[in-house]
Amino acid sequence: MEDMLKIINVNKIYKINKYENFQALHNINVSFKSGELVSIVGESGSGKSTLMNLIGGLDSDFTGNIIACDQDLSKLSDKELDKYRKDKVGFVFQSFNLISHLSILDNVTLALTLSNVSEKEKIERATNMLKLVGLETQIKKKPTQLSGGQKQRVAIARALINNPDIIIADEPTGALDTSTTMQILKILKEIADSGKLVIMVTHSEKVASISSRVVEISDGRIVSDKQNNKYKKEKAKIFRENIEPKKTKKPIKQNLSYLSAIKLSLHNMLASKTKNLLMAFGVAIGIGSLLLMLCFSSGITDYINNTMKSYSDPTIVTISKQSKSITDIPLFDAEGTEITKLKDDINKYLEENGYNYELTDENLTPGFNIMTMLGPVSAYLEYDFNKDGEITDDEKLNIYYLYTTPPYYSDRNLVEGEMSTSSGGVMLTPAVYSFFGEETPIGKKIDFYVDINLPDFDQEIPINQVEITGIVDTSVMSGFPVIYIDYDFFMSYYDDYSTPQPTTYYIQTMIDSNDLTESEAKEIASAINRYISTLDGYTGSIEESLANMFKSMASTIGTSLVILSIISLVVSAIMILVVMYMSVSERTKEIGVLKSIGARKKDIHRIFSSESFLVGLLSGICGLIVAGVLLVIIYIVLIHLVGIAPLSFKWYYVFIALGVSVIISILSGLYPASKAARLDPVESLRRE
Repeated sequence: MEDMLKIINVNKIYKINKYENFQALHNINVSFKSGELVSIVGESGSGKSTLMNLIGGLDSDFTGNIIACDQDLSKLSDKELDKYRKDKVGFVFQSFNLISHLSILDNVTLALTLSNVSEKEKIERATNMLKLVGLETQIKKKPTQLSGGQKQRVAIARALINNPDIIIADEPTGALDTSTTMQILKILKEIADSGKLVIMVTHSEKVASISSRVVEISDGRIVSDKQNNKYKKEKAKIFRENIEPKKTKKPIKQNLSYLSAIKLSLHNMLASKTKNLLMAFGVAIGIGSLLLMLCFSSGITDYINNTMKSYSDPTIVTISKQSKSITDIPLFDAEGTEITKLKDDINKYLEENGYNYELTDENLTPGFNIMTMLGPVSAYLEYDFNKDGEITDDEKLNIYYLYTTPPYYSDRNLVEGEMSTSSGGVMLTPAVYSFFGEETPIGKKIDFYVDINLPDFDQEIPINQVEITGIVDTSVMSGFPVIYIDYDFFMSYYDDYSTPQPTTYYIQTMIDSNDLTESEAKEIASAINRYISTLDGYTGSIEESLANMFKSMASTIGTSLVILSIISLVVSAIMILVVMYMSVSERTKEIGVLKSIGARKKDIHRIFSSESFLVGLLSGICGLIVAGVLLVIIYIVLIHLVGIAPLSFKWYYVFIALGVSVIISILSGLYPASKAARLDPVESLRRE
């Protein structure tokens, strides 16, 4: 019969330190055939376990040759050694090395999971194997619920599940009583009699006595090799038939799949539910705060945009001179050269881009819009509440803006009174209500004073006994005292003075003479706005400027809050890294077991990376729940306190939350996963 295992001139040297080595094996030469039940005996430290690690492919650092199943282990790559351990060798350990959080069935199917065997076939083969060792009724139990003998039988079933050619049993009965020892030895003998090569490392003479061959090692050398003439080989046909799996179509790729890795990782996570839930909740706080900041930022922006849209007309374009500072009030030139050139440039742009529209003087409306109180223009109104002819400070109201009524204001902006101001009246924002108290401002006549200090124009213009015709809600400026006055009516007070030039022009794209639909007028207005945005020295309306200012402030605040959220996420990432690193240390022996049954470095990395992925996914889901609860609470509080809740949850925030959480978790788990993959299998199995 041809040798199944041949060991030729094998030496093994351990490096103790920089200057000292220890030779554990000296010129080992021995061979074994299939069907043998071999006992390797010797004192502790004699080299028995070292030899078994070399035969099993757990340690490849040796000189000489080990020919196993027609493969020279000294010439195999790490990947080929992984496959050798998975397909050709089965390990049975003294301490059983079962994974405590997996069921008996899952412990046995573990090697099949690494081979990407289908779920149905895994369960069928593992059930049959457990039935063979007498544990068919225990498959749902955990290892902690079994006796020592039962655990060793599970270990034997796991070793046989991939139908290996060689079974290596390291002190298989060392932790068992006499009765159980005989049961295990009987099973191992039947396995050998079925045609497998079974090699046992043992101190026990009783174990050695039932072997077909006893090889003794002392100080790393084989000192005797004896056949047991009393050994009687028995028929083991039933055992052989059950060990060998039915021929089925092999999977395309016999490696651990991502789906199997995730399932295995889920088992691992469920075994430490409290730890993983706490870790996920810690990350969820960071994810939830990030979502809250996004909701606040987008909510404020949406609120401003929606408010602006509700108060403006998309068919009208506002063009203002861009100021260099808050005290600068740039005007269009007195000769009209600037607006004429601008008009011609706009027409050229529209023509080049295929718009059938011409901007004329008929479409242009001038405006005079100035922020007061901070620059060369100031304005205030007076109202004699006491009717005594004397005005006190309480009867004066400073005006923040002087604004000639834009053409896009209409009845929809009206809060009270009438929109028209051209007949000799003015309109005010709702901020004026606090000035008049319980009295309605409508119909009251006020004295209005404007002090303008501009180049070539330095006058205080009194507009006496002008009537308040209406109160208008003007979007973002409603909280400020703003006065609106018709441009022609306002300029009529300058008959005796030099007239300041407009600060603003309005382009009305939709007027009767243009014969445009509303959709066409909006499209043309949008095109003009795009062109104006490319020009230096020009900007939109005051409302637009204020809206941009508020949006910029909201964006800045939102960005700052997001940065704070990111800091909390960094802390969460460090927490994940620490917990995963500790998990690797706690599960070192489990990693050794996985490697002993053929897990590749890539498989170990994939398992731990899958756990990181699941932690990230769970954290993202928890973060969404946390954010959802807080958003509801904040919404109710804001509505109750201030009447509005500028919060906006976009549907894609779900994917942002999950994506950020998963990415952070995976990145945090890279180092622990790499460390787990690099662990030495021999050292891992020694870890208690």
